[in-house]
Amino acid sequence: MTPVSILLFCVAALLGTAVLAVPLAHSSRSTPVVYGASLLFSAIAFVAALACLTAGLPSAGAPGLVLPIGLPWLGSHFRLDALAAFFLMVVNLGGLLAALYALGYGRHEHAPHRVVPFFPAFLAGMNLVVLADDAFTFLISWEFMSLASWALVMAHHRDTDNRKAGFVYIVMASLGTLALLLAFGLLAGSAGDYSFAAMRVSARPPFVAGLALILLLVGAGSKAGLAPLHVWLPLAHPAAPSHVSALMSGVMTKVAVYGFIRVVFDLLGTPAWWLGIVVLIIGSGTAVLGILQALMESDLKRLLAYSTIENIGVIFVSLGLTLVFKANGMGLAAALALTAALFHVLNHSFFKSLLFFGAGAVLTATGERNMDKLGGLIHRMPFTSAFFLVGSVAISALPPFNGFVSEWLALQAILQSPIVPQWGLKILVPAVGGLLALSAALAAACFVKAFGVTFLGRPRTIVAEQALEVDRFSLSAMSVLAALCLLAGILPGFVIDALAPVTLSLIEERMPVQTGIPWLSIVPIAESRSSYNGLLVFLFTLFSASLTVYLIHRFASRALRRAPAWDCGFPEISPATQYTAGSFAQPVRRVFGTLVFRAHEKVDMPPPGDLRPARFSVEAHDLIWEGLYLPIAGAVGFAAEKLNHLQFLTIRRYLSLVFLALVLLLLVLALWS
Repeated sequence: MTPVSILLFCVAALLGTAVLAVPLAHSSRSTPVVYGASLLFSAIAFVAALACLTAGLPSAGAPGLVLPIGLPWLGSHFRLDALAAFFLMVVNLGGLLAALYALGYGRHEHAPHRVVPFFPAFLAGMNLVVLADDAFTFLISWEFMSLASWALVMAHHRDTDNRKAGFVYIVMASLGTLALLLAFGLLAGSAGDYSFAAMRVSARPPFVAGLALILLLVGAGSKAGLAPLHVWLPLAHPAAPSHVSALMSGVMTKVAVYGFIRVVFDLLGTPAWWLGIVVLIIGSGTAVLGILQALMESDLKRLLAYSTIENIGVIFVSLGLTLVFKANGMGLAAALALTAALFHVLNHSFFKSLLFFGAGAVLTATGERNMDKLGGLIHRMPFTSAFFLVGSVAISALPPFNGFVSEWLALQAILQSPIVPQWGLKILVPAVGGLLALSAALAAACFVKAFGVTFLGRPRTIVAEQALEVDRFSLSAMSVLAALCLLAGILPGFVIDALAPVTLSLIEERMPVQTGIPWLSIVPIAESRSSYNGLLVFLFTLFSASLTVYLIHRFASRALRRAPAWDCGFPEISPATQYTAGSFAQPVRRVFGTLVFRAHEKVDMPPPGDLRPARFSVEAHDLIWEGLYLPIAGAVGFAAEKLNHLQFLTIRRYLSLVFLALVLLLLVLALWS
């Protein structure tokens, strides 16, 4: 069997599992059967994709398959090249680990019959999107993926917030699909050939390419979480079960990134350099806005959702740099920027899935997502705490973990900007680099808050005080992801070399071979410019920490001394004296809040003699939601109310409307042809 046949077999098996789950949904066997089968078929697909990627499968002459389904004159085309193999590896690795986690987590699910049928269908949809080789199959698979994930978001539909999340998500998904449909229509042109092979060789004017890229930013960007199209993401991710949240955040957003890369770097041809400016501005703004929103959150899963927006911004900054360098014929710099983007795609799938698994473990053990009702869990859930700490360090881009490497590569690409010929880019790219550095610093502060408030200190509630460690399946999935975060950070050269076939297929250039460099260092451009050795950093950190522990235990006093902890001037030992999520974020809110959130603090301090308690409140606004989406929703409601009169027209007026619509459509067709 060819690799494409193996992968399509796995997709068919996942769809069969989804069908089998319907009669089994109310049975106690549904969880082990469905998630066990999903794990097996995702593992097979992961191995097949990994084998193709490491074999260096090129873009030209990549194996394909045509099935007699879909449009009668087109069929359904499926194809596997290096780019598809990489993203299939990301999809199926995330899928098998989510299935492993769900073998334990699923036993605590309140409505498993609303989850298990759609979980394998969701995995099948993401695989089909990546394998699709024509616009019709791509869009059908895209919609199938969206509907399956929407059903998972609506699993707990009796909750009002979940119903709102599902409504906003399906509206934004429909908008994205419409934009993608228009983009593919532009790429197909008047010939109407919707196969990707025809789109690759067709010529199109620059303005058509620019309009297609803008539509693609709307279509793929809405699914990925680019601002201002991100509003569904912080609503849908907390509403879904935690293993589904990990898939949506760590994997589905990467399928959207795949769609953007596939069209822009494979089907669109060489774009104009100024299109990179659009992507750079949107990406950098998304990164800063996402992490600022995350810092303001006290809901652990919403914090992680906003953090996903920040990381998507980092990926699109790197893709914008790739566009700029490719348009200017700077092949090595473009390869560096594209490698940084792909590396961060992989890294984010690791540490964001790990963090959502950790949040799910906390939710299972305590029933709480509000960090201000947690605390002290490091004593009750030591393994979950350790794994969550690994994910927090990795997402904060701190060495020796993987998040540092990909963001360091992105900054190395930014340092290549002085050699671009356009003066606007010479000014813009360093400013984008500053925003990227700011988002990295804010991310570190954000996850100090997330880990510290959730796991350190004293328990703030009874449920936190009585929490117990989660099951072995959940811990196993988290341990694998924690190990991958470390391995990708200390051995990044192997990952960079594995990504070389992807960059070669898209921009006909690659980074220098890294695995032959002594001591497993990585050198993006030249040793005289910069290099990094994650293994030495890890060994130095391990040695320093071990030496410190030894010296303390060897030479410190063995006498046991007890003293009261510093109480900040409060003699009462109470968890209320600890930092909360809001108090931790207050300095950042005061710096950025007026501009970004229109934040306003109100203090009600009663005068002497008044026995009322003092009260402190903060009012913050989501400017994008209030300034963009609420007016649109109001306009749609107003228009719907006015158009409602159409259902009361007479037959004569209905026929007149049909005639006018027919004339208008014929006029549009005549102008188009």
